[in-house]
Amino acid sequence: MADDGLTASRIERLISSAASVVAPLSLLTALMFYFGYASARAQYDYFGIDVDTIGMSTQDYVMRSPAPLLTPLLTFVLLGVALATLHESLRRRIKGARSAAEGTDAAAPEQRRLRRWHILARGLTVGGWATLLVGVGLLLAYSYLAPRWGYYPLVTPIVMAVGSGLVLYGRRVARLLGDGQRFRPVVLLLALALATNVFWATATFAEWSGRGTAMELADHLERLPSVILDTTEQLHLTSPGIEERVLRTAEGAPADGQTYFYRYRGLRLLIQGSDRLFLVPGGSWSASNSTLVVPLDDSVRLQFRFRNLPP
Repeated sequence: MADDGLTASRIERLISSAASVVAPLSLLTALMFYFGYASARAQYDYFGIDVDTIGMSTQDYVMRSPAPLLTPLLTFVLLGVALATLHESLRRRIKGARSAAEGTDAAAPEQRRLRRWHILARGLTVGGWATLLVGVGLLLAYSYLAPRWGYYPLVTPIVMAVGSGLVLYGRRVARLLGDGQRFRPVVLLLALALATNVFWATATFAEWSGRGTAMELADHLERLPSVILDTTEQLHLTSPGIEERVLRTAEGAPADGQTYFYRYRGLRLLIQGSDRLFLVPGGSWSASNSTLVVPLDDSVRLQFRFRNLPP
């Protein structure tokens, strides 16, 4: 019986340990999926495609997330290192000031130095609330500013995140000074506001990254695979740079048993979906260009061309 109890205890610890690992991994996967989706949605929207029609999997979005997340993650890491270094220096100086001020009267230089630290804590808190108030004002002016100011979706969450962070850190400095501030619901709300606005800013950057990738790709369409498309029916394509040829014999008639009657050159493969292909004109970018969607079935035949780079 004792062995059974010991075994059950070990199983419970294993389950608890596994849960502590699986939960963060699930959250990380969900975040990577969202940012990958936001980036891909902006990227293919530039070519007039709703990303949901492509049929990419969760793994596809997760694999796309490192590119838009690299810059924000590096920024957060460097900012975190700088803030941690500053906080450690500040903590040591406050500790030294408190130790020096013990047992001295109010007029002593040590007490004046300690009061300056209190002023700093109050200044951080007041400045944080003022910055947060500016962010709330920007948030309330969304309907007016968002359509007119392109940087609105990035500036607004940054302002609100900075305001929340300053208030939280001001309270932290006050606790280091021994003000005896207790945990209050407002601290939890401020932390939630900070996390939410960091998420918002990162999502905005992911969208901008996807759109920037699309614009850079549109300027260098020659990087995409070149294809020759054969079809059973005439497509009546109007985008410039696409050549149409009717497939006939030398006598001008279709060959016996011929399936495909039209051939199109000058197309590039943008992406392959689950059951369809998305093709774009291979020439220079033009506002009159459009994305061609063809099914992956017997109605089309696709040939991939070698790159013009002899070995």
